[in-house]
Amino acid sequence: MDRIRIRGGNKLNGTIQISGAKNAALPLMIASLLTSETLTLKNVPRLADVTLLLRILRNHGADMKMDGKRTRTAAMNGETVHLTAAEIVDTEAPYELVSRMRASFWVLGPLLARCHETRVSLPGGCAIGTRPVDLYLMALDRLGAEIELEGGYVIARAKGGLVGDRIVFPKVSVGATHTAMMAAALARGETVIENAAREPEVCDVADCLVKMGAQIEGIGSSTLHIQGVERLHGATHSVLPDRIETGTYAIAAGMTGGDVTLCGTRADQLDSFLDAMREAGISVEATDDSLRIRRNGNGLRPISVETQPYPGFPTDLQAQIMALMTKADGVSTIRETIFENRFMHVQELARLGAEISLHGDTAHVKGVPRLVGAQVMATDLRASVSLVIAALAAEGETMLNRVYHLDRGFEALEVKLGRCGADIERISD
Repeated sequence: MDRIRIRGGNKLNGTIQISGAKNAALPLMIASLLTSETLTLKNVPRLADVTLLLRILRNHGADMKMDGKRTRTAAMNGETVHLTAAEIVDTEAPYELVSRMRASFWVLGPLLARCHETRVSLPGGCAIGTRPVDLYLMALDRLGAEIELEGGYVIARAKGGLVGDRIVFPKVSVGATHTAMMAAALARGETVIENAAREPEVCDVADCLVKMGAQIEGIGSSTLHIQGVERLHGATHSVLPDRIETGTYAIAAGMTGGDVTLCGTRADQLDSFLDAMREAGISVEATDDSLRIRRNGNGLRPISVETQPYPGFPTDLQAQIMALMTKADGVSTIRETIFENRFMHVQELARLGAEISLHGDTAHVKGVPRLVGAQVMATDLRASVSLVIAALAAEGETMLNRVYHLDRGFEALEVKLGRCGADIERISD
C-alpha cells in the first residue's frame, strides 16, 4: 500500500494547474446512462473514483473510449472520455461496487428514468456521517416510482415511466438534487424542484443535460423547473475546474508561505472561502481563470467559519482550513453543520502537535508555534489532505498512511506540490 513522505519547512513557489472537478465529473459520467448516444466529457481528472465509476458504468453496458492517456507526471490538462450506453444490459448496481463509492448510488435516477426499473445497493464511501438516502427516495417517489428496500438494496419501479411533480427538499442535498434532476429530465410533464442544491457542480451537470436536450430553467437558483422530454441525445461537455482542489492548494500556499498561482480555475465560485483566507491574513489576487496566493513572512490570524451549503463555506474545505488554523496566532472556531462526523482528522492533527478541542459540532483550534512530523493515518478524502497541509509546515518528517483516500480526489498531488518546492514523495511498498 502506498504512503506519502513529507519533510516540512519549504515555502511553495510556482504554478499549479487545477484539474477538473471530481464532484462534477462523477455525476456527469452517470448522466451518460440517460441516452443511447455518446456523451463526450473533456477535462476529466485521473482519479481512483473515476476509474471505479467507469467500471460501474461498464457493468450497466456503457462502452468507454479515452483520448490522450497520460503518465502521472504529464501536464495536468485533463482527459477526454467518450461514454456510450447504447443499450442498458444490467439495471442492477451491486454491493461490491456501490459500497466503495457513495456517488455510484446516483445511477438510481438515470436507470429508473430510462429503463423504468432498477436494483441498486445502498451506498458506501467516506465514513463522515450517516448521510441517509431518504431524500433521494422521496424525490423518486414524488415522480411516481414504487420503492422497496430489501436485503440492503433499493428496488425501484415505474411502470409506464416517471411522471413530473413538485419535489420540496426539507434540506439541501447535492446528491438528491442530482438524482431528481436526472430522473425528471425523462419524466412526462413538468417537475419543480424546490430547495435544490446550488453548488457549481450541480449547475455544471444541469448545463450538460441541457446540451443533451433536457429542458431546465432556474439553473443556479434553489428552484428548478424541468420539462421532461421523450429522449436525450449525445453531447460534448467540459468538466468545470475543481474548486475544492483550488481551495486546498490555496491553503497549502498560505500554510507554508511563498507565492503560488493556481491556473485554470474559477475564483468566483469560492467567494466565502476567499473571504476567510483574506481574514486570516493571506494575500489573494483573482483573475477570470487564475488565483494567486501569497504569504511572505506575515503571521496567520485566527478566524471563525461555519460550513454551509453553497454559496456558504464548503464542508469539503473544513479539514483543510482547520489545518491552516493550527498555526494561527490565537484561537479559531470552526463549526461543521453539514456532516455530523467530519472531525476525524482532529486526532491525527494532534499527533503533529495541534491543539484542538471539540464541543459537539464545533472545534476550537488554538494556534501553536510549531508542528512536528509524525506517523499519521488518513481517515477520509478531505481529512487526508489536511494532514498533508499540516505536514508541509511541520518540522521534520511526516509519513502519511492510507493514501488511497487522497487518490480518490486529488490528481497527482505529490507531483503538483513537488513542482512548487515541497519535499514530498510517494513510497510504494
